[in-house]
Amino acid sequence: MHHYFHRTGFYLFVWTSLKKAFLPIVGVVLLVFLVNKYIFNINEALQHMTETFSRIGILITFFISETLLGLVPPEIFIAWTKKTETPILNLFFLAALSYLGGLISYFLGKLTLKIDSLRDYLEVKMEKNLKNSRKWGGILILVGALLPLPFSIACMTAGMIKYPFKNVAFYGLFRFARFAIYAWAIFQVVH
Repeated sequence: MHHYFHRTGFYLFVWTSLKKAFLPIVGVVLLVFLVNKYIFNINEALQHMTETFSRIGILITFFISETLLGLVPPEIFIAWTKKTETPILNLFFLAALSYLGGLISYFLGKLTLKIDSLRDYLEVKMEKNLKNSRKWGGILILVGALLPLPFSIACMTAGMIKYPFKNVAFYGLFRFARFAIYAWAIFQVVH
């Protein structure tokens, strides 16, 4: 396997992906630290959010975000769960909604192939990227599930490259592990 991965460029693909993810991770952590120290207290903001908005409203907002490109960082919602009466249950709901949003994004990706101009663009301009994505689709989903990259984009891409749905569903389960790990870290900061 090592020789195959080396020969096909898999290690370079993973290294490049990790390098791209490193700075955003450090940036988010630094931003949270600076905002908490100099602008406003995040604990107070989360407490206000918990008291102001309904649980269902927050969960629906999160689900929509996780289905449509994952533009709102899930860490905000993970921190919110710490301030609720049942943090573990709400964390589970977030992870399940994120997973479900990713699966829906997979089918949205498949639907986009029905747009002729987009399909032609993917087949011509993105041929090399698509080849690698098809070859290592499981890793693409795994990276999207575990790292702070939008999971829905990884799933949508998998739909566009016609990666098998059962594999997306399996590798996407690592999303639950990500939420558990991030919750453990975030719960240390949020009081």
